[in-house]
Amino acid sequence: MLLLALIALGVPLALSLRDRVGSEVRSQALSQAQVVATSAAELVEPARTGVLNRLVRRSAESVRGRVIVVDSNGRLLADSAGENVGRSYADRPEMKAALRGHTEQITRNSETLGTEILATAVPVLEHTKPHGAVRITQSVDAVNRAVRTSILDVAALAAIVLALGMIAGALIAAQIARPIRRLDRAARRVADGDLDATVAVEGSTEQRSLARTFNEMTLRVKRLLRVQQDFVADASHQLRTPLTGLRLRLEGLGERFRGNREVDAEVGAAMREIDRLSSIVDELLILSRAGEHELPGEELDLAAASHRAGERWRATAAEREIELEVRGVDEGAVGWCAGPDLDRSIDALVENALLYSPAGSTVTIAFGPGRIEVLDRGPGLAPGEENAVFERFSRGSAGQRGPSGTGLGLPIARELTRQWGGDVQLFNRDGGGLRAIIEVRQ
Repeated sequence: MLLLALIALGVPLALSLRDRVGSEVRSQALSQAQVVATSAAELVEPARTGVLNRLVRRSAESVRGRVIVVDSNGRLLADSAGENVGRSYADRPEMKAALRGHTEQITRNSETLGTEILATAVPVLEHTKPHGAVRITQSVDAVNRAVRTSILDVAALAAIVLALGMIAGALIAAQIARPIRRLDRAARRVADGDLDATVAVEGSTEQRSLARTFNEMTLRVKRLLRVQQDFVADASHQLRTPLTGLRLRLEGLGERFRGNREVDAEVGAAMREIDRLSSIVDELLILSRAGEHELPGEELDLAAASHRAGERWRATAAEREIELEVRGVDEGAVGWCAGPDLDRSIDALVENALLYSPAGSTVTIAFGPGRIEVLDRGPGLAPGEENAVFERFSRGSAGQRGPSGTGLGLPIARELTRQWGGDVQLFNRDGGGLRAIIEVRQ
């Protein structure tokens, strides 16, 4: 805006200055010529050359041009440039006009100098009759240089004003933007799950109002999330008792009608649904507690955690005719996390790998510095499912076609890992299968 304002004001000013400087140069030349003509009225006839030469030299210094005085016939009497007297200037158009008694100021090309000049001629009058003339010639280039110098001065002043305005604007913008940047950092912290983030109430009236609203919003979100977590935790606890009672009733029903194939099949199906529902309740309870850091963090040996997971799932893998291997680089394979949370995250990934891998394939638990990977040869992910499968109860296209599950294993793994500064990511493998990566802070 400042630049536009300077352009809007500077361009007309420069044009006006150009016209004014040109007009002042012409006016000064004309005034000086009239002064010389008046002073030379008594020096032309008879010609007093010495006095005339001093007069034209002083005048030439004033107008920064050439000044000459001629008699009534146009012959040179005095010249600031030092030319010998007697030369005729009667053929010059401005001299012709001046010798006829008219003041003349024209711009023409000088054949002698080979350049364009501004010529100002004034008659030397005696009793209203011309008996000589004074001419002042100035280079048009010199006039243009004077104009350019004035315009450059204006441009330099505008540049200084622009620079000072930009510096002042930058300082003011930084002062205004500082509360906004702090609010942005706090909003990012909230987006990452830190609901304790607040911002200082400072800045302009609008910024202070925004800061107060932001702090109130985070506090309300924190309360709502706590209410939700408490509800899920309470519901999970309360559901355990009726689920246990329902299991006992089904077991009793199965004992009563043992041997009846239809009843056995229905009771078995009901028991499997009870197990699935119990698993969902347990996992919901884990999710409700995610982020609370009930367990202390510690530096863990990722190689040992990987081998423990291998031992826990080796029998299940053998039942499914899947080979389970553990490999990696022991050097530097450490990470910061709570041991049970890491074990639960690894179990969720290994369980998925065993569920979706075909018989005869291999599931690998690989470890290294700050990470544990679970690799399988299952169906992998459809395009666009890399993040969708981490939504609660979302099982992806492979889960909908394949074995049943709760859809909570992957969300639990990610929640438990992220609360310690890590993450869980999924990638399709070349040749088929899935690569699940647990990254932990070192």
